[in-house]
Amino acid sequence: MKLIDTLMNAGTTPAATPGDITLATDRHHLMHPGTHAFDHSCGAVDGRLMTHAAGIRIEDHAGRSYIDAFAGLYCVNIGYGREEMAEAITAQTRKLSFYHTYAGFSNDPAVELSRRLIEEWSPPGMKKVFYGMSGSDANETQVKLVWYYNNVLGRSRKKKIIARQRSYHGSGIATGSLTGQPKFHAGFDLPMPPILHTASPDFYRDARPGASESEFVADCVEQLERLIAREGADTIAAFFGEPVMGSGGIVPPPAGYWPAMQAVLKRHDILFVADEVVCGFGRLGSRTGSAHYGLEPDLISVAKGLTSGYLPLSGVIVSERVWEVIERGSREQGAMNHGWTYSGHPVCAAAALTNLDIIEREQLVSHAADVGGYLLQRLHAEFDAHPLVGDVRGVGMLAALELMADKTERKPFAPALKASQRVAQAALERGLIVRALGTNDIVGFAPPLVATRADIDEIVAIARQALHAASDGLAGVHATRTEAR
Repeated sequence: MKLIDTLMNAGTTPAATPGDITLATDRHHLMHPGTHAFDHSCGAVDGRLMTHAAGIRIEDHAGRSYIDAFAGLYCVNIGYGREEMAEAITAQTRKLSFYHTYAGFSNDPAVELSRRLIEEWSPPGMKKVFYGMSGSDANETQVKLVWYYNNVLGRSRKKKIIARQRSYHGSGIATGSLTGQPKFHAGFDLPMPPILHTASPDFYRDARPGASESEFVADCVEQLERLIAREGADTIAAFFGEPVMGSGGIVPPPAGYWPAMQAVLKRHDILFVADEVVCGFGRLGSRTGSAHYGLEPDLISVAKGLTSGYLPLSGVIVSERVWEVIERGSREQGAMNHGWTYSGHPVCAAAALTNLDIIEREQLVSHAADVGGYLLQRLHAEFDAHPLVGDVRGVGMLAALELMADKTERKPFAPALKASQRVAQAALERGLIVRALGTNDIVGFAPPLVATRADIDEIVAIARQALHAASDGLAGVHATRTEAR
């Protein structure tokens, strides 16, 4: 007997609803990303079937409403339920639902989107855009472009790539290796040998006791220099960095960090790949993370906010410097054999164009700067004095609370307690979606850019209730500093 028939005839009390049946089918047949496989299959992980959404709120099959204070996964910048997006997607589907972009074939939306990304949304010196479907595949493309670039230049030894501890750049083979979190390596034989990691820019967690921000920046630069000296600059091809570290804990860089790090990369002729997958399209209260911090990348990865998650689309933005070498390679070796079936998908590109129209027309970049500043102000006001909150940080519509068992001594909770997950679960039960992040106990916020100050007040109020509810059994229970690292 099929699963659905079994459920309908099981005589359960109360009777199984259509949503219950769908969730039971989900447990049997759908493999979820980043989810405990056994606990989900046996029902220990609560399932939620999300059915409707509008603005910053999303509803499940049981009619429960949630404020999505994480914008999906940093994605839904313009908010949910935009009719304008639905109309643009439908219109393009009727006109041209799909054709590939291999061998010079193209389509109007992909061409116009490329123009706008280069002319309106990129720092000076960028030239071309290559499309994919996700941030992970964008960064996989970046790795291949970096290696191709050095092969064309005859630098066969210059292939190693540096990322940072606790960074997140994807969950593929190369991108999972770049990601500086052990949980993405365990069980997969990662990281790959060409991938190296240097210090995280996490001043709160990693600075020497008593060190100033400038001294910590000098320490980060020294670690990078030591790594380059040990490996040999002639073997290092590129450095990957998120302008603000996202899923590693929402870590804004200390003042002076990016100018100092970029100087090292330029001195050693190491390409700089700016991973803007989280930071792009207004999230920081600037058009991009590169604009916010004055970055001068050779390559840029974008996704998420490019379509606000309405359809999957990513982009690799290539500088004039790199493009000149790619053109040289084509003259010498023929076409570069890299591509994805859905590169430059016309419907996804049409969605991106409409998304950018909304961001620009509603001035969501400046709105994010204003409301994001208010979010950080309210989090400081509510949590700076909380005994279990060690650090409050953020920039634009990105913010985080780092939990500590003893904030004075900076002693973290024992990992088995899953302190940040307890807070996130308590928030969910109260109608708020936040996210437990990174390798430490961090509660992350990334509301849609359309959120208002009134929305922020509600988000912070529920977060405080959730932390209070989750605090039972946590106070005074901590790990050693060694365990935390």
